[in-house]
Amino acid sequence: MLARLRFPVERSRGRLYPEPAHPYRNAFQRDRDRVIHSRAFRRLEAKTQVFAPGLCDHFRNRLTHTIEVAQIARTAASVLALDEDLTEALALAHDIGHPPFAHAGEEELNRQMERFGEHFDHNLHALRIVDSFEQRYARFPGLNLTFEVREGIVKHSHDIVPGRQPELDAYLPGLRPVLEAQLIDLADEVAYNTADLDDAFSAGMFSSQDVAASVPEYAAIHEAMETQFPGATTRERFHEGLRQLVDLMVSGLIEGTAAAARQAGVGDAEEVRAAPRRLAAFTPAAAGTSRALKQFLSRTVYFSPVLTEDRRRSMSMVAELFQFFCQSPGRLPESYGEETHRRPVHRVVCDYIAGMTDAFFMRTFEANVGNPAA
Repeated sequence: MLARLRFPVERSRGRLYPEPAHPYRNAFQRDRDRVIHSRAFRRLEAKTQVFAPGLCDHFRNRLTHTIEVAQIARTAASVLALDEDLTEALALAHDIGHPPFAHAGEEELNRQMERFGEHFDHNLHALRIVDSFEQRYARFPGLNLTFEVREGIVKHSHDIVPGRQPELDAYLPGLRPVLEAQLIDLADEVAYNTADLDDAFSAGMFSSQDVAASVPEYAAIHEAMETQFPGATTRERFHEGLRQLVDLMVSGLIEGTAAAARQAGVGDAEEVRAAPRRLAAFTPAAAGTSRALKQFLSRTVYFSPVLTEDRRRSMSMVAELFQFFCQSPGRLPESYGEETHRRPVHRVVCDYIAGMTDAFFMRTFEANVGNPAA
């Protein structure tokens, strides 16, 4: 479909630290593999997606969510004839900067950093991870990923405004990322809308009839499942319908992106960058379904009493631990304590907490805030 817009790996702007070519893996394949083998990627297994660990072993965590995003994004890239390796590398890296406790943790870290006139953003933190925090190579800091993957990490969900963030001036502010990177945010949207629907249904937070009453496209799917599979269990009919919903949304992403590219009249990957707006898009019908799903999930799941209380408790603990370490930097691990001589204490504390898994955070909280005299 869009082979002319595929970003050619041979035109990569390269790495910060030059390396010889690999004999059988191209640059984007190596980036994908470096992300998979990173500690930050492995830590995603123990970070909350929506539901707190321990509620059910079957619910998504940040790692399984990331794998689902990568599957959806790679499918779309394959059908559109874009670079699947670049797309997969970006999908696998898109959440490695997330702190513990999902968006509640990010929101509270940002609130704490605002006290110092700064911000926390998981995309920027992901860039710091791949550029410096991961220490796996003797010849250079970080993972030494290609420019296109590093650019996509910070731009996959929003464009960069020139002059607003000087630390990102190297990443072509004012221009769109390549189309492979643009796919990631919408693949993410498909993945979390449908996965959160699945997990919350399993948690008994609503029925399939409730979804049908709020999401018109799903209502037609629900009716068809009731007619086609009268002897199936409620759970089986729900999962048949969910599979069709995923297919509908992914098809909407593929068709919407192809239509937007045709309408824009772009001829190659560089014209994608120069386009006045992003070209990755849902069809109008799929976009409407995505909005309806978000509204339904916000009302029935994200702001439900149980998750609201979890979010409040998590944010309170993040604030307490952040303030504890700012006031007692000597209690930081030795490597982070040494960093406080080179960087502001609040920045070091933020980076330390952001890298924690949920379980490690709880152990650290209990050992310090819960036992300050230890």
